[in-house]
Amino acid sequence: MLRDRGPGQVQFWFIALVLGTAAGLAAMGFRLGIETLQAALYGTEDVAHLHSFARTLPWYWVVLIPAIGGLVVGIILHRFTGDGRVRAVSDVIQGAALNDGRVEKREGIASAVASWITLSSGGSSGREGPVVHLAGVLATWVSDRINADGVTGRDLLGCAVAAAVSASFNAPIAGALFAMEVILRHFAVNAFAPIVIASVAGTVVNRLVFGDVTEFTLAEHSTLEFYVELPAFLILGLVAGLVSVSLMRAIFWADAVGTWLQRRMALPRYLRPAVAGLVLGGIAIWYPHIIGVGYETTSAALTGKLVLHEAIVYAVIKTVAVAITLGGRMGGGMFSPSLMLGALTGLAFGIIATGIFPEVSGSESLYALAGMGAVAAAVLGAPISTTLIVFELTGDWQTGLAVMVAVSLSTALASRIVQRSFFLTQLYRRNIHLAAGPQAYLLSMVRVATLTRDLSADGPATEEAAWELIEQGIYIDGAATLATAMPVFDKGGANWVPVVTLWGEDRPPELLGALYHVDALKAYNKALAETAAEEHR
Repeated sequence: MLRDRGPGQVQFWFIALVLGTAAGLAAMGFRLGIETLQAALYGTEDVAHLHSFARTLPWYWVVLIPAIGGLVVGIILHRFTGDGRVRAVSDVIQGAALNDGRVEKREGIASAVASWITLSSGGSSGREGPVVHLAGVLATWVSDRINADGVTGRDLLGCAVAAAVSASFNAPIAGALFAMEVILRHFAVNAFAPIVIASVAGTVVNRLVFGDVTEFTLAEHSTLEFYVELPAFLILGLVAGLVSVSLMRAIFWADAVGTWLQRRMALPRYLRPAVAGLVLGGIAIWYPHIIGVGYETTSAALTGKLVLHEAIVYAVIKTVAVAITLGGRMGGGMFSPSLMLGALTGLAFGIIATGIFPEVSGSESLYALAGMGAVAAAVLGAPISTTLIVFELTGDWQTGLAVMVAVSLSTALASRIVQRSFFLTQLYRRNIHLAAGPQAYLLSMVRVATLTRDLSADGPATEEAAWELIEQGIYIDGAATLATAMPVFDKGGANWVPVVTLWGEDRPPELLGALYHVDALKAYNKALAETAAEEHR
């Protein structure tokens, strides 16, 4: 019945509950798996203080662990993905927008394993990106089992992502809003209830394992000197926006340089992560705080246990390490690194600000908290859910004004420089344009072949007229989409164009039929109407 008619509302809520529980368990399994493998590789039982412990290890061991881990990652990705690239949040966003809420399953599982090894062996990235895609794999499996349409598939994807995020952070409110703000990119009322149910289920899983505790504990109650101190947080927001842009551009630059070096040196694809791991190991000899997720250093920044020069140096080195990890195709996510970089940036700013105006300033940890949210929000392009995640991670709801001011300024600045967020910029670099909204990317979802009409004997689209246009270079490949077809109409000014199959230079094109401008416009309008109906239902 589910496959033939689709789920009813109550049935869908039950599916959301089961899917949310499964995604929460997957997130917890991934987290515990990292801690277990980390403890085994580095020989410590307290992975929460791994960075401090790593200082006591022989230097060659610190170098070898990430290098060998990178080699294993490279082999996995080379074997199970077509492009050697780890799947993460951007691929889930693409699946929601362009693939009826589905993501790649085989590549997704391989990416989760690769990211698990990366984070366990010393890669400098986050665990949330792989967990989000792993949740997407679970949602895709369920959607395929019940033959879900696009709307249902996207809602199921939102449910799984919400549960995974809430289980990772013990943040049910932020998990639900993250799924709608970042993945679905709309706040449809009809999708809200099942997504919240799944998010709560993920949180329950987290609390059954770790208890009702926050990820970070602040050293003291933060206070804000209200009107007098607000301008400082405005400036912090602008600084955080520039820092977030620097982080994103460093990653993209490292990826471009890594690709160029790989081609120039004829380096096998599977060795690229190994080289990155070797470089990371060399850095970790002097700066072991770059190893893994980095929550120990983030906590130290939030509690003011670092001095000014440590905060600045650690922030720079962390940016370099994250760029090497992701540019080297090792795997992992962006959220945890942006939290750490933001906390370090906020702490450095706070030390300077409180040193200049000690009589009108609050605590340094408040600036670290605001900076953590500001950088993360700008990187993710998610000011609402990131603000809530910061509150739920720390349990400090009294400093909301300072965090919101910094987040709003950083997001506004960064979104003017990049394509709205790190994830949308990743897609833009793959020639997938989602930042402009549905009116831009819906054209790429409609295939020309589905709208092609047969040629007529006495109408305008005759075979003779078609070949005349082909000789003038006016035609459309049948495998193309309306994104390619619409500029041809605009350029030629005709109300129809020939549709052909291109066989290459050795064979002439095969004439298939004609695409009429009115058919293309009708299909585009229908797609826009369906999208608007989904977002406002």
